[in-house]
Amino acid sequence: MRQIGRIGAALLLAAGLAGCGSNSDQPAEEPGATASPSQSASVAGPVAGAAPAAFAQCAACHSVQPETMGIGPSLHGVTGRKAGTLAGFAYSAALKNSGLVWDESSLNKYLEAPLVAVPGNKMSYAGLKDPAKRKAVIEYLATLK
Repeated sequence: MRQIGRIGAALLLAAGLAGCGSNSDQPAEEPGATASPSQSASVAGPVAGAAPAAFAQCAACHSVQPETMGIGPSLHGVTGRKAGTLAGFAYSAALKNSGLVWDESSLNKYLEAPLVAVPGNKMSYAGLKDPAKRKAVIEYLATLK
């Protein structure tokens, strides 16, 4: 198989992340597409470990598997963890020095507007504006133990 160069990889990554920084609370869907089992839970919250639909935006950059990094750090075990401390990920100084511990309140503020909650952090995401969707994502993150 022929390998793509750095520029090609960067273009593929950019195309894949095109919606990550948008203000949309809805992930893009293909016409006629069906939700995957991990996206089939309602906005109301996690059902049997399934991710709520709003988590699809998070999954574009974050893994839920332990020690598996993506563009962002793994979210496995994030609840209760001090911000910027997961080994193996290069966090911004702003996040490392934020003093945050990820709980319902800090996650809610951060997910609503990451660059306002922790100015200077590297997460280029405009935020999840819908409080019900944020709550569903936060409840799901709490199940990732």
